Amino acid sequence: MNDFQDQLAAAIKQAELPIERKWWHTATVYQVYPRSFCDLNGDGVGDIPGITSKLDYLKSLGIDVIWLSPIYKSPMDDNGYDISDYQDIAPEFGTLADFDRLVSEARNRGMGIVLDLVVNHTSDEHPWFLESRKGPGNPFRDFYIWRKPAPDGGPPNSLKSSFGGPAWTLDPLSGEYYLHLFSTRQPDLNWENPAVRAEIYKMMNWWLERGIAGFRMDVIDYIGKQVDREIVHDGPHLHDYLQEMNRRTFGNRDILTVGETWSATPGSALLYSGRNRHELSMVFQFEHVTQQWDEMFGKWRSKPFDLVKLKSVLGKWQYALSDDGWNSLFWGNHDLPRAVSKYGDATGYPAESAKMLATVLHLMKGTPFIYQGEEIGMTNVPFTTIEQYRDIETLNMHRLHIEAGLSPEEFIKGANENARDNARTPMQWSAAPYGGFSTGVPWIEVNPNYPTINAEREMTDEKSIWNHYRKLIALRKRHPVIVYGIYQSWLDSHPDVFVYSRTLDGERLVVVANFRAREVPVELPGELRMPGECLISNYEPVDRLDENLTLKPYEAFAVLARTL
Repeated sequence: MNDFQDQLAAAIKQAELPIERKWWHTATVYQVYPRSFCDLNGDGVGDIPGITSKLDYLKSLGIDVIWLSPIYKSPMDDNGYDISDYQDIAPEFGTLADFDRLVSEARNRGMGIVLDLVVNHTSDEHPWFLESRKGPGNPFRDFYIWRKPAPDGGPPNSLKSSFGGPAWTLDPLSGEYYLHLFSTRQPDLNWENPAVRAEIYKMMNWWLERGIAGFRMDVIDYIGKQVDREIVHDGPHLHDYLQEMNRRTFGNRDILTVGETWSATPGSALLYSGRNRHELSMVFQFEHVTQQWDEMFGKWRSKPFDLVKLKSVLGKWQYALSDDGWNSLFWGNHDLPRAVSKYGDATGYPAESAKMLATVLHLMKGTPFIYQGEEIGMTNVPFTTIEQYRDIETLNMHRLHIEAGLSPEEFIKGANENARDNARTPMQWSAAPYGGFSTGVPWIEVNPNYPTINAEREMTDEKSIWNHYRKLIALRKRHPVIVYGIYQSWLDSHPDVFVYSRTLDGERLVVVANFRAREVPVELPGELRMPGECLISNYEPVDRLDENLTLKPYEAFAVLARTL
């Protein structure tokens, strides 16, 4: 056999190996944004005791894992993603004792706590950076990335910050520039320095010993950067660092690790999570998000929704990781708009479209992630002025776009569609003042629709969005075909309808979803026409898939049948 045939045979043999079954394959993860989840002490900022007080709510929904956005000590320039002490809790959120109690109480209910690991950068108030600023002779100087000015005195090169403007800031104390790929107050760590990596691994083990269930790793594809070559993502040593991290920290523990990787492709995802890679459990990829952004203005000006493109992206990832690696499944998070506002119909068919989106996502192959409030159909915020926003990215981009000639009205329109604060308004628990989030004035305004969209109301309605999510989570635990079944898409070019099947051990699950606010006729392929059991529907149950169906606005259902 020649080399190509050898490689092909090896690839086929690898694909035929069964996926090693993990506890997080059947799990559902719920993301908590602590600042906006539940404020127990009335200061207007969510806190850890508030999260603990809602554990029974999450348990009744069926959640297995709670991912917390950063709770570490921080000056909050970027709402906690700028960390000044990795081994302490921000006072507004509580104490280490509060955190330990949260971990214990969650474990008592069969749930694990996953922490946000932010190790691409720190706060400029971190002791390491304060020492680093003292000059080239300081032992912490190389913990960060410093460069001399360009010959004209300007930045060393043309790298840009994700929050707008240059990625370099001149430090007058030492006359050199430091790198910050995000806020000026978030200097990037130098991962090429083994002392940096050793400190990070030591910190990770400290948290693991406290009993956490894993890490979500913020912009982890940045840590291999090589700035002199202007390489930001996927640097040549990225996977060396992750494999070393695996060996030195969580590799021998049965935990969940998820990497945030905006640059990931279906091919590179397997480098992180493929069989025998010894890196991460899975990654977050964002191709389904970015394909809807404008080429020039990015997320601040959306493209028209294109279901065919969305199906193509989601299907591509399902196929790419079908036999190796593992998919994360999500519509939203703390950086993204509300799912029902982005992909559904928040004004005409809010409940129907929210249930449809949940059905499509949760019945794919992968681990579903729910962002707080998604399970009750929370929507984007109808802000009218830039003063209502709190997010540093939005404020910076507003300034830059206005300077570039965009009208304030155009920017606010784009921000109301895609800005990060859409996901950060307080969780709507009840019709009480401030949505039951706090007895004090919240740090950011509550969405004014909280009297009609809130958890208390949703939990008492058997046909609510909340109960639809609860049923989907339970189905994943009962039906292996949902977890491990082979994915196949159908009617790929249909502009209005999403159809896919999952097949395992003589069972076939067929999922049909209408993405339009009108009735849509659809002709199913012959292979899908069959009687079966309707596992879930957002209208009346559909127990038989016939040749011709007429789907109601945002109708979605799943039918399970035997194929043998």
